Amino acid sequence: MGMTITEKIIAAHAGRDRVTPGELVSVELDLVLANDVTAPIAIKEFAKIGVDRLFDRNKVVFVADHYVPNKDIASAEQAKVMRDFARAHDMPNFFDVGRMGIEHALLPERGLVMPGDVIIGADSHTCTYGALGAFSTGMGSTDIAAGMATGETWLKVPASLRFVFNGALSEHVMGKDLILYVIGMIGVDGALYRAMEFAGEAIRELSMDGRFSMCNMAIEAGGKSGVIEPDEKTAAYVEGRGDRSGAMYASDADAEYESVFEIDASAIEPQVALPHLPSNTKPVSQAAGTKIDQVVIGSCTNGRLEDLRVAANILRGKKVARDVRLIIIPATQHIMRQAMHEGLIDTFIEAEAAVSTPTCGPCLGGHMGILAAGEKALATTNRNFVGRMGHPKSEVYLCNPAVAAASAVAGEIAVPE
Repeated sequence: MGMTITEKIIAAHAGRDRVTPGELVSVELDLVLANDVTAPIAIKEFAKIGVDRLFDRNKVVFVADHYVPNKDIASAEQAKVMRDFARAHDMPNFFDVGRMGIEHALLPERGLVMPGDVIIGADSHTCTYGALGAFSTGMGSTDIAAGMATGETWLKVPASLRFVFNGALSEHVMGKDLILYVIGMIGVDGALYRAMEFAGEAIRELSMDGRFSMCNMAIEAGGKSGVIEPDEKTAAYVEGRGDRSGAMYASDADAEYESVFEIDASAIEPQVALPHLPSNTKPVSQAAGTKIDQVVIGSCTNGRLEDLRVAANILRGKKVARDVRLIIIPATQHIMRQAMHEGLIDTFIEAEAAVSTPTCGPCLGGHMGILAAGEKALATTNRNFVGRMGHPKSEVYLCNPAVAAASAVAGEIAVPE
């Protein structure tokens, strides 16, 4: 019996010829990640371990992205803990205001994650890096502290679910729609502690930005990880980034999956997740007409260059509806600069959108777009739980950038066409 891509990566990092789902194994880590919310807790636990240095200062990454630029005294104190630790340990991969970006867009951009890697991060959306063909998963800050000290972690080998998307995508359908469709199909616990493997013609046609969006939201179905087999697009993306090439694994033809789902991608239209779960999905045509107060385009799910281009193509020559606030947040400084060079930022400002420096900000109800009671937001973010973006009596709807931009102009959820 063969192995899945996930099993092969874990086996290689466990020093084993093969592993099977359910086994507990110890694996060597290629990268350990934390942010301004989770790093201070990890730093406190790291101190309890009693070691005086990181296992490898080049393989521990801190990114200040959730509450920065610091919104209040509490967030400033959290960030200072992280800054002081990074300085004390001479960490080359500490990314602060002006040099940072939203972590899950920044790390691939900087070449810090590669195909075949094992990465753990103190953030649930660490599963994003599976788009490169890596095993990447979120863990608690205590596990991160142990990883920072030892360069290892233990885990249970997850069983794999395979999602095969056949056919070509319709206009305005993006990676975000495919993953929302899957979450709507299996539920928010349908992939609990499973590796979600995405394959098929439609996945091969997706850009890297679209693949990042898909793997980013594996956690919203309860997944331990999301993964896409690396191909020529993956190789082209990582070429020239960082100082490693990684290892490209592929699932064997006789690999064993817990379940295989065959999906007709050509029948999927842009999706909208209604409050208050990412699984509460409907085609946009069935959600159209819902009045909205705010639109957010950004986050680690959809703040990449492709997302901004899609939004700009719809907004060009138009104005945001008078009763709607449109907030656009490029995911990294590099993306923002590229968007400036391409004239996208001009398009956004001419449409009367607010454009922000990179930050997670409104996605987690942190800052830069908090909702009041009774307000409704449409966002390209990843979660729409009760109170996620502000007041418990506000509502968040999730969608792709095309739907978000069209809806900002219409003043209500709208079909992009």
